[in-house]
Amino acid sequence: MNQALNNLYNVIVNRKLEPSENSYTCYLFQQGLNKILKKCGEECSEVIIATKDGDRDGIKEEICDLLFHLTVLLVNQGITLSEIEEILTERSYKIGNLKTPYCSDPNS
Repeated sequence: MNQALNNLYNVIVNRKLEPSENSYTCYLFQQGLNKILKKCGEECSEVIIATKDGDRDGIKEEICDLLFHLTVLLVNQGITLSEIEEILTERSYKIGNLKTPYCSDPNS
């Protein structure tokens, strides 16, 4: 999976540096941060819906879409996969890092 994410990241970086016509990735960069954020939110919602529906194949497809859009966000913000990997590695060594969940509705 690491290689697949690296390949995806590199393709997205390439699209940002060398825009090509009819590229969805280039379209997202041209539209800007708000469009990228909107797509991340939409894809996250679609993961939730597929999961709630018990659609295993749908979950996998929607997670791929979410990872794609999150990777576009990373590239747009100048964040590398190495930076994300570093944080994930640091977190993997923490013990007892349970946080009190935030709940806006105590009845949910």
